Amino acid sequence: MRVEAPGKLLLGLGTGVAFGTLLQKGRVGKYEVIVDQLLLRDGTVAKVMGTAMVVGAVGVQILVQTGHAALDVKPLRVGSILAGAVLFGSGLAVIGYCPGTTLAAVGEGRRDAIAGVLGMLAGAALFVRAYPTIKPALEAGDRGKVTLPKATRTSPWPWIGGMAAVLGIAVAIGSRR
Repeated sequence: MRVEAPGKLLLGLGTGVAFGTLLQKGRVGKYEVIVDQLLLRDGTVAKVMGTAMVVGAVGVQILVQTGHAALDVKPLRVGSILAGAVLFGSGLAVIGYCPGTTLAAVGEGRRDAIAGVLGMLAGAALFVRAYPTIKPALEAGDRGKVTLPKATRTSPWPWIGGMAAVLGIAVAIGSRR
């Protein structure tokens, strides 16, 4: 078993607390905001998550290019992605929270989110138990360790720039409504 250094664990904890705080301050830990996003009445969640993705992508690329981090690309497995998307979307629609916003809501004192945490724990336990049986289905459609920059033989920066541009356009369109 691999044991991480205490400093690395504290950095992860601090980053998680900071992200949870930002989720709470951005109001995306609120059931009403999530439901309004699903009903296409409020773009707050999309803006917050889009911003987190762009900032995270920039940060990761800077860390990789300066030698402070290395990418650990997971295999592109279509079966796993489809199964995960269905489970994630179903859970989001039923409980009104995603995993991150569930924990932010619990931290905010929302008792309804506790059911979501219990569901996540039960789902994780069920997955561990069922994994040997469902492993072949989850590995279906394995495309290997591929990324968009690798597949197109380009730098990651144009892809990050494209994500930032899409985010900027979406925010501008959403602001006009």
